[in-house]
Amino acid sequence: MKVFPLHEGSYSVDSSKKFIPFDPAIHSPKDRPASLFVYVQPFLIETSDSLIVIDAGLGYKDDDGELIIHKNIRQAGYHPGDVNLLLMSHLHFDHSAGMIYEKNGRHELTFPNAEYVINRHEWENAYSHPSKSYRTEIFDVVQRSGSIHFIEGDGRFNDKITYEVTGGHCEFHQVFHLEDKDEKVFYGGDILPEPEQLLRKFKAKYDFDGARAMELREQYGKQAADNNWLCLFYHAKSEAMGRVEYSGDAFKVIGEQLGR
Repeated sequence: MKVFPLHEGSYSVDSSKKFIPFDPAIHSPKDRPASLFVYVQPFLIETSDSLIVIDAGLGYKDDDGELIIHKNIRQAGYHPGDVNLLLMSHLHFDHSAGMIYEKNGRHELTFPNAEYVINRHEWENAYSHPSKSYRTEIFDVVQRSGSIHFIEGDGRFNDKITYEVTGGHCEFHQVFHLEDKDEKVFYGGDILPEPEQLLRKFKAKYDFDGARAMELREQYGKQAADNNWLCLFYHAKSEAMGRVEYSGDAFKVIGEQLGR
């Protein structure tokens, strides 16, 4: 199994839910009051029989008009058209906007040959509970494509992929486990979005259920340490992926080589 972070950049976001590029070398947090500062990086995973993207990113383009996620996949040595699975932890804009993109005045699937694996209740919730976090015009395009594969609850997608509904960050947030040969990969989405969130206990105001999310971070952190999971961190500032150690009631994350 090979795993590649697809780094899309760093951004500030405020109550408007607009993600504005933020380069710490150029910009100052003082210029973006009342903002969160986040890094965005989907992941590309090659197993023995699939090419998988986990969460779709913001769908932003570079200065040449090329999708950043497409460019990153090509730089990793693959072609976006070869991706056959897109696994979605949830549908907030910073994870789902990259499911589609605009080309020659039309909206197309970012991964035209992929099944889009989405929790059915998260999908329905996005439509029934209007929010700035959900952009249903994106989902309309995906729905018309016929590429959605809905899943519910906890289960096994195939012989290498299992999923669990966690709640916490949003009501129907889900995480993924991938296992191929002797490698075990865990993707926690926004339940475990960065290593730093294992190192300190806190309730985040942006979570649907902050107490539940805090509890789950510790739960998955301990499981990762016990089972030697390779953990993937979507919003990591430093280590995009790593192994977890737990000793003396404290966590430590050991960064893993990129593109291993």
